[in-house]
Amino acid sequence: MDAEHQALAETYEDFDPAVYLRYNYSYPRADFSDEDSFTVWLLKTLHKAFTEGDIKGGVLLDVGSGPTLYQLMAACEIFDKVIMSDFLEANRNELKNWFQDNGKCSLDWSPFFQYACKLEGREPSAWEEKAARVRKVVTDIVHADVHLPQPVSPDVVPPGGADCVLSCFCLDGACLSMPVYSRDLGHVVSQLKPGGHFLLIGTVGMTFWIGGPNANFPTYPITEAEVCERLRENGLSLIRLEIYPLPTKEETTDNARAMFFAKAKKD
Repeated sequence: MDAEHQALAETYEDFDPAVYLRYNYSYPRADFSDEDSFTVWLLKTLHKAFTEGDIKGGVLLDVGSGPTLYQLMAACEIFDKVIMSDFLEANRNELKNWFQDNGKCSLDWSPFFQYACKLEGREPSAWEEKAARVRKVVTDIVHADVHLPQPVSPDVVPPGGADCVLSCFCLDGACLSMPVYSRDLGHVVSQLKPGGHFLLIGTVGMTFWIGGPNANFPTYPITEAEVCERLRENGLSLIRLEIYPLPTKEETTDNARAMFFAKAKKD
């Protein structure tokens, strides 16, 4: 482990997923009555990506899942096998608490599931069916390290690569410079099969993000143009780049000026 990698690992030693979830995925950020809110944008964007008809296959790999579930609420209807992964054991344990339904989960995800059902034209009361679907299709929650050439063990990912790779806010937290960002993006893309789809969500212009009160974490302030160039140099053809300018009320949670969503296909 190089010095930068070691320093970053030490930075996250005290990361608390429960605090992170309450701070970033509870009201007011998770305000489903506001169609312009951050969480509504996330769910709408992923719903659109997964329902356009071009993403298909059997296996989806979610790299850097964190302690969150929102990213699978549309994907679970397309894929029969989903592999979740994260660097932090604390995040993996938080996910396992939800999947085991043991009452130890730190966040009530039902409002997210209900909104996801609404986007599909279903009644909000169908959220339990969708939750059951997520529990059914997620087959593994494993360790991941994007600094390694193979972030997830080859024993987990199909030999030819996953049909789709999804990564939300992972590289933001793992990469402190552009060379490292580009290298680690390449590591993640290496686990995608040729012709497969790559979905990336991250921040624009952010130098730190907030995991909770008095918990600031450094990141590289990537630009929109850099996102496009890094995707291209790692063998991806960009299908669409969407930018979500952060409302003023949400800028106070970190210093990002926007979020981005990139949909690409591996050459």
